Amino acid sequence: MIEVTRAKAKLWSRLGARATFGQAILELAKERDDFYVLSADLGQSSGLSRFKEEFSERFINVGIAEQNLIGVSAGLAKDGTNVFATSFSPFVTMRACEQVRMNMGYMQLNIKTVGLGSGLIMSQLGNSHYGIEDGSIMRSIPGMTVVNPADGAEIFKTVEALCDFEGPVYLRLTGGPNLPIVYSEDFDFQIGKSITLRVGANVALIATGTMVYYAMKTADILAEKGISATVIDMHTIKPLDKECLEGLTNHSLIVTIEEASVIGGLGSAVAEYYSAKENKPPQFIFGIDDYFPHAGSYEYLLEQCGLTAEHISEKILKYFDEG
Repeated sequence: MIEVTRAKAKLWSRLGARATFGQAILELAKERDDFYVLSADLGQSSGLSRFKEEFSERFINVGIAEQNLIGVSAGLAKDGTNVFATSFSPFVTMRACEQVRMNMGYMQLNIKTVGLGSGLIMSQLGNSHYGIEDGSIMRSIPGMTVVNPADGAEIFKTVEALCDFEGPVYLRLTGGPNLPIVYSEDFDFQIGKSITLRVGANVALIATGTMVYYAMKTADILAEKGISATVIDMHTIKPLDKECLEGLTNHSLIVTIEEASVIGGLGSAVAEYYSAKENKPPQFIFGIDDYFPHAGSYEYLLEQCGLTAEHISEKILKYFDEG
């Protein structure tokens, strides 16, 4: 069992999402021998260099061939063995979409596909490498679980949980080095069960991945203006924690925040849930609008897409001022 400490949280923050994933795989491999790890020629980029050296018999590099990555993973997972298949998020979700749909969705094999560099963190490499649509695509596949951890500590907790989780999963890794810290102390983690980080009365901020940190910052800004915010880490985008959502209907406003397309992701999932409810608050969906962002630094991209605490709080404050 991995325990979160302040020292570990700081280390994982410096390492960033991909290297922390690799560190989690390495530590778990020392305790158990019941999983394989595959890479589409991205072992180092996946943070898997040490795992490859120490557990070479459990590491397979299929080359730059994501469709084959899923096919080989399916063969290994046929007996129920857990397989982690890693590549950059747009390639493993779109280039290999048919294989993901059939081998993971239809056949329900024990493949944990890891989307590296999702969201906007690939920055200067441009839209060919941005993970904008990946969560929406994977959420639409029947039987697929989709998880987007908030920080390094939650990445560790997620990987550990996935080692014992039955069925296909898409692990969406957002953020890079100097990943903002959300969890600096140990906490309970369960796939499909959200985490309430703050309780408020006026607005509910439901965030996933890197945006959980920005939701916390947004709540701080709102508090200065007298608006009380509940902050939810909805790390599992599918299946949603419906019990949590049911308990948020007493708020005046629901806000979802994600480093992903506003079409088909967390915001859509939450809206789908509330659509059947008679008494429901209005909802704002913050994410990447229906366009390809202009390439630049990660900070520039977040600003361009309105995914900063300042942008988010400004729209929320305007809503309450006008209400």
